[in-house]
Amino acid sequence: MTTAADHYDHLLAEHYTWMLGGDIETAAAAQAELLRGLGLTPRPEEKAAAVDLGCGPGPQTLALTRLGFTSVTAVDTSAVLLGELMEHAGRSGAAQAVRPVQGDIRGILPRLTAPGSVAAVVCMGDTLPHLPGRADVQELIADVAKALRPGGSFVATYRDLTRELHGPDRFIPVRSTADRILTCFLDYLDEDTVMVHDLLHTRHDDAWHLQTGSYPKLRLTPQWLTAQCHAAGLDVRRDEAGPRGLRVLHVIKS
Repeated sequence: MTTAADHYDHLLAEHYTWMLGGDIETAAAAQAELLRGLGLTPRPEEKAAAVDLGCGPGPQTLALTRLGFTSVTAVDTSAVLLGELMEHAGRSGAAQAVRPVQGDIRGILPRLTAPGSVAAVVCMGDTLPHLPGRADVQELIADVAKALRPGGSFVATYRDLTRELHGPDRFIPVRSTADRILTCFLDYLDEDTVMVHDLLHTRHDDAWHLQTGSYPKLRLTPQWLTAQCHAAGLDVRRDEAGPRGLRVLHVIKS
């Protein structure tokens, strides 16, 4: 079974910025507005560190630097997307504040951070359901709780895939422009997993070309996720519907 990391490497990474709308500056501004509304704005005089798990091309990493975080560690499995991030950071003057790390987000927080040292950890854009199993999500949340300083925030956005779609409703248009069309459809394997099949049409030399790929995603309920946060000693401040069909989870280390 293809992993999410392999799927991005072989199909989606080069198109990911396009999937977000094609303009990283606009995407970063939207992420900054979301995070600012949750209170993730350090005091001007403090040096605050943040970690972006599954950073992609960097909209939330750039947002964190704009909000005043003086150090942002950006983690992703894709070298292509990390390269894009650093290009964007260089153009915006944020490169010195960004530390890119290529790697799996599982188990990486204890290797990158001292306990109780981080002001914010974010895991945005449906990254949590990309993990292989629920135990990986539990371990990640426990690692976040250890890394955060008192009063620190963890913010995740994710899709609630627990409601099963049927028939044509399983086909979901992602984005389409004159030269690219991305559609996905869903197969429900069991109560924990859905298989996502991506159909990417690209236009070259007046002809359309099809690329396909599939990968599994976890079906995480909001109730289960908030229970894991409580079990790790984190206080849930918000868990509600957010932009682009994603849920927004915001928790605080008390």
